Amino acid sequence: MTVASPRRILLTTDALGGAWNYSLGLARSLARRRVMVDLAVLGPAPSPAQSEAATQVTGLALHVTDLPLDWTAPNVATVARASAALAELAQAVNADTAQLHTPALVGHGEWPVPVVAVVHACVGTWWAALHGGPIPPDLAWRAGLVAAGLRRAGAIVAPSQAFADALHKVYGDSHMITVVHTGRMPAGQLVRDHHLPQPERHGVLAAGRLWDPAKNMALLEDVAGRLDFSLRAAGPLTGPGGEIVPLHHLRPLGVLDDRAMALAMDEARIFASPARYEPFGLSVLEAAQAGLPLVLSDIPTFRELWDGAAIFLLPTDTVAWTEALRDLHDDLKLCRQLGRKARTRANLYGAERQERAMWDLHSALLAESRRVPAA
Repeated sequence: MTVASPRRILLTTDALGGAWNYSLGLARSLARRRVMVDLAVLGPAPSPAQSEAATQVTGLALHVTDLPLDWTAPNVATVARASAALAELAQAVNADTAQLHTPALVGHGEWPVPVVAVVHACVGTWWAALHGGPIPPDLAWRAGLVAAGLRRAGAIVAPSQAFADALHKVYGDSHMITVVHTGRMPAGQLVRDHHLPQPERHGVLAAGRLWDPAKNMALLEDVAGRLDFSLRAAGPLTGPGGEIVPLHHLRPLGVLDDRAMALAMDEARIFASPARYEPFGLSVLEAAQAGLPLVLSDIPTFRELWDGAAIFLLPTDTVAWTEALRDLHDDLKLCRQLGRKARTRANLYGAERQERAMWDLHSALLAESRRVPAA
């Protein structure tokens, strides 16, 4: 008898950035449909706080695999072994479908279930956005794995049309990519007893993988030295490969759990992201749901999602960022107006809309029995 809808999904993720929050959010949403989720974590193990958060999700089983991330693995064979191990896990837990957080993990082997590849980010588009020109050899083979996965996955999902366009530009336009905007459930209840009125809020908040040059924290570091109010940044300072961003003026907050991040956003007056590369920007959505005015880099993704509800600046213009943040911080009325616009726009990117789109996609693949054969 054919299963009409998935009752158990293998979901892969890493614990280093937005993919983790995306995965937990989707698992929470799928729990309303009584879907069991096996969350397979690649790369560094989740922190104790992350593991605790996973235990709070109904129907979620956490698998810390010790498998390498595709962008830190030493060679193709290592990623291929990770792909085979994940396919075996899908069979062992009797999953109906699998959702991989990168096409690179599709690999060249056979999958026992239909596979959805969600492209949260990739080295090919990252290189094109930050550097352009020929991709270096150590990244070229990684981009090749993404290209192979795009050809073999049963369905491909991008979190924004701008990022889908970037994928087509780098990997060709023959792939059918479904755009599903990332959704998130507002965390307002976390600060229900702590909400501060606008005049008592102070400073600017940024968030993300601070060590990644794509987040452009060097610009905010420069800006922070020119302002008389605080600029704070939440997120890891050091990457898995030893990457690090030196900060002297920008105040690091470290990696924050959901409650701590909600409190930090409630205490800030402005949220800023000068990112040079961003497939979606989950922290921006979180800030918008918190009613913070947004000051964002003028890149296609942010224009698609937040045009008319944010201030946009070139990600290379330190003077413009300094002046804009100073002027906005001094204008409480404008802060309120922009905060309301951001919160209204954020309503378009709810968790239920994302969950429904992904559910329909998994169900369609399952109905068609579109499994991935060996290459």
